[in-house]
Amino acid sequence: MQKLLSLFLGICISLLAVAQPPQGPAAPGMVFGQKTVATGAIDVNQLATSIKEEVETPVKVKGKVVDVCTKEGCWLKMQTSNGNMMVKMKDHAFLVPVDINGKEIVVDGTAKMKITSVREQQHYAEDANKSKEVIAAIKEPKTEIVLNAGGILVL
Repeated sequence: MQKLLSLFLGICISLLAVAQPPQGPAAPGMVFGQKTVATGAIDVNQLATSIKEEVETPVKVKGKVVDVCTKEGCWLKMQTSNGNMMVKMKDHAFLVPVDINGKEIVVDGTAKMKITSVREQQHYAEDANKSKEVIAAIKEPKTEIVLNAGGILVL
């Protein structure tokens, strides 16, 4: 019985450790996920005007992080001239530190147009610690570019 309890506690502690964003600073040169380099990256604003369909397109973009999931570091938003663009970590295979907010990054992955439901938008707002008023004000689905990141490089 004691072995079962020890195993259960070990599993619980492991799950808690996995669900946390990486600690420490997101320093220039750090890579999260698959290794990537800045070579060939386009400005995020170019992507915002070129993706029009719900077809995954391989992309490598450079831009500034303006929001990040404070619970796990499992998504972030990049600033574009058309509003903020959602970046998800492909298959939740990696997380980013919360202090990546405000940093310039390169994201290597795929992008496509997507309709984001009200509930999903509210979930992201909760993850970003937005106020109840901001969350309640989300009332319409949103058509947006969503980038699935395979790798992220901090510039």
